[in-house]
Amino acid sequence: MDTERCKGCSLCVVACPKKVIALTQTTVNVNGYRYAEPANPDDCIGCASCGIVCPDGCITVYRKKMED
Repeated sequence: MDTERCKGCSLCVVACPKKVIALTQTTVNVNGYRYAEPANPDDCIGCASCGIVCPDGCITVYRKKMED
């Protein structure tokens, strides 16, 4: 997530089916916006719904290779 570009629109929060993303409660970015952050990153299923709905392209979803 590019937290400095995020405007806190919360579209990604609504789009996430697993409730992985939340807006910060106490901190803001350089532009004064509460920004989106992964609140429950282990619950992410990699659907990329958050990245698709982000109007500013702040979110990139990728998969990590899991080692045995």
